[in-house]
Amino acid sequence: MSAENHTGSGPLAGLRVLDIATVLAGPFAATLLADYGADVLKLELPGKGDGMRAFPPFKDGKSIWWKAAQRGKRFGTLDLRRPQGLALFKQLLPQFDVLIENFRPGTLDRWGLGKEVLWALKPNLVILRVTGFGQTGPYSERPGFARIFEAMGGLTTVTGHADGEPMHAGVPLGDSIGGLFGAIGILTALWPRARDPSLPGEEIDLSLTECITRLLDFMPGVNEQLGTVPTRSGNRSPYSAPSAVYRTRDDRWVSMAGSINSMFANNCCAIGRPELIDDPRLADNASRVVHEQELNRIFIDWCAARDLEEVLAAFARAGGTLAPIYGIDQVVSDPQVRARRSIVPVPDRDFGSPQMPAVVPRFAGSPSAPRHAGAALGQDNAQVYRELLGLPDDTLAQLRADGVI
Repeated sequence: MSAENHTGSGPLAGLRVLDIATVLAGPFAATLLADYGADVLKLELPGKGDGMRAFPPFKDGKSIWWKAAQRGKRFGTLDLRRPQGLALFKQLLPQFDVLIENFRPGTLDRWGLGKEVLWALKPNLVILRVTGFGQTGPYSERPGFARIFEAMGGLTTVTGHADGEPMHAGVPLGDSIGGLFGAIGILTALWPRARDPSLPGEEIDLSLTECITRLLDFMPGVNEQLGTVPTRSGNRSPYSAPSAVYRTRDDRWVSMAGSINSMFANNCCAIGRPELIDDPRLADNASRVVHEQELNRIFIDWCAARDLEEVLAAFARAGGTLAPIYGIDQVVSDPQVRARRSIVPVPDRDFGSPQMPAVVPRFAGSPSAPRHAGAALGQDNAQVYRELLGLPDDTLAQLRADGVI
């Protein structure tokens, strides 16, 4: 039996989730539910496993990313493409409330697991289907990766410097954003079924490209109403001013915001320029955006003449809205992060207790914490198949020998 603790604490304790998705977006939705206390079983292809196991960086040949992204789950293997695997899956499914998959549309149907079959096995099952472009439409068969749907969802074109190339973030934000929407969708579907368990199952069609476009919020309206196409503006905000990143004399960086008048006033006081507050050209945010280049130059020059600590102290005294731009080493050592234990050690068989972000958000009445890091391929097979299906050891040994698990 696995040494890890699979009994969840948190508001979702008792919820059972079957994760047969791969890489990041779908599994991240499952990881969030595990964070909140759900019992999540991740099933992978025997011998190969989820491709994310091969994502760098590595320590001792094991992916550090895997450890964090797949934390809190149980890990089993099962080949759904084989008759024995399909039969085992059909035995497992009724014990779960949620199924998460990210195969091409129609794949499960071809394997004999269409939604009507799934709902016959578990009538109120919530099914999350994660794809790059959705279950319908001319692009539905296309593969989806974070850079693809970030690019086609509209995020990449508004990221980067105005005179430079479009930029992606240093992490696959599209996958994480999709996982968040996936978890929200699952919880939304579970709510009416919690009130009335007799309701039929729900199928959630999650297009990761649509997740990106949803975050752009007002931009489709800008295009339709004003006939303009939002584009890159670098670190300068086209919606508030002054707002940018500034280099200090000791070659550090800070970022400033402050669209409302009171914050603008505090920022002006921080740099010793209170007269800007009463300048009629700068009376409100819309007016300040018109003069953003002039305003940003004032703050650029002021910061460039001072070291970071002097800049931070001046803004702290004035109640300004400026912050240092941290590297991850500074994030983990920040006093606020330490005081709230925003980064916590998580038990792991390989690395001891690697540091990971804590559960977000926090529930006062149902506190939860990461139970353990992402584990080895098929690590919990014996426990899972004994516990859920009552299979004896000799049967498990034969299933392993046959490549079914």
